[in-house]
Amino acid sequence: MGFIETIMQRAKENKKTIVLPETGDMRTIEAASKILKDDIANLVLVGDSAKIKELAGDLDISKATIVDPANYEKMDAYVDALVELRKSKGMTKEQATELLTKDYLYFGVMMVKMKDADGMVAGAVNSTANVLRPSLQILKTAPGTKLVSAFFVMVVPNCEFGANGTFIFADSGLCQNPNSEELAAIADSSAKSFELLVEEEAKVAMLSHSTMGSAKHDDVTKVVEATKIAKENYPNLKVDGELQLDAAIVPSVGASKAPGSEIAGQANVLVFPDLDAGNIGYKLVQRLAKAEAYGPITQGIAAPVNDLSRGCVADDIVGVIAITAVQAQASK
Repeated sequence: MGFIETIMQRAKENKKTIVLPETGDMRTIEAASKILKDDIANLVLVGDSAKIKELAGDLDISKATIVDPANYEKMDAYVDALVELRKSKGMTKEQATELLTKDYLYFGVMMVKMKDADGMVAGAVNSTANVLRPSLQILKTAPGTKLVSAFFVMVVPNCEFGANGTFIFADSGLCQNPNSEELAAIADSSAKSFELLVEEEAKVAMLSHSTMGSAKHDDVTKVVEATKIAKENYPNLKVDGELQLDAAIVPSVGASKAPGSEIAGQANVLVFPDLDAGNIGYKLVQRLAKAEAYGPITQGIAAPVNDLSRGCVADDIVGVIAITAVQAQASK
């Protein structure tokens, strides 16, 4: 089985409940019907039942739970919990009621907070900022996590590099210009995510336009320092840098440019120096190598909430729902 087929099978073995707030989008409804047909996860669809069913048409979503915030029996408890969580920001009961009734993203995150769902997937129509804002306000970061970051799982066809063509690219969706400590933390989180999802040992390359001192620049120094911090702070992490992309993944180039490195030529987790590089890199591989790109998947939030690219198709949403379910299995 390929990567996403394996993830779906793992999701089926211990089904979790995932909430989908973007029910006015046909891609979300199509994905929901596929998830339910293949019994991958339990789903909560947020919105007006009649409108959702009308949009679905002939698609079978009968196994989904449809929750309309306007008449939800647990709304009072949700409002009280949100007021308590946001009291330092002056949140009133009236504001909380309006927010949870009108903003399905906040409502979905509160379902996760209140243990009525195990995770949430959104972003087909909302920006990353809008998806993650309620997550960070309500769920906050996971214990022991220094920052929230995002990655893509890239599955490249007919590729002998990485883990049979499977890689994690980080951060490709969230952190704009991480400093050295943040890059090191991203490396550690990404390695753990790789091992959870791909079930192989993570080998992390800290990417740069330089390999082992071949260029001098402040941008290179940042990556060199990040590598040093990662090795010191996360002693069990297999990581090296700074490495150019070819030196990181191609064995012959790695042996030539970075002899003696246990990562060079073997990397399967690629940590980019900034969001520009990470985002451009994943889109290049997706479009030119026809790779499957799943994400942006978040790491570091106290419960799994995952974003989507607004250019996604229904099958992309299916994949991210399955990944979210597997993350939820691990977070219990």
